[in-house]
Amino acid sequence: MINGAHLMLYSSDPDADREFLRSALGWPSVHAAGPDDPWLIFRLPPGEVAVHPTDAAPSLALYLMCDDLNATIASLAARGVQLTGEPQTQAWGTVTAFLLPSGAEVGLYEPRHATPPEG
Repeated sequence: MINGAHLMLYSSDPDADREFLRSALGWPSVHAAGPDDPWLIFRLPPGEVAVHPTDAAPSLALYLMCDDLNATIASLAARGVQLTGEPQTQAWGTVTAFLLPSGAEVGLYEPRHATPPEG
């Protein structure tokens, strides 16, 4: 039985992105192979997967969800995180994004859709 998912971010600046996940997002981590190993594995918040149609090449995107987008934006701004654009209201929620130090974009949204039940 599948009991989790492991998300991999391929980065041009992994040390900076790891530090961002640790300090700006406050995600707890462990060293993959011991205390001197730079490969950190971060705990993610609960997640879900959606499959969207596309006419472009198949791809993956990372969106982080929050209960209060304005409060989350303020908290991130206090840690020096800047948005890539103003929040936009969609039928499924209000969305914006920010950049990791490597330049990778991460979506951020307050969903309005139902969340699948646990179990």
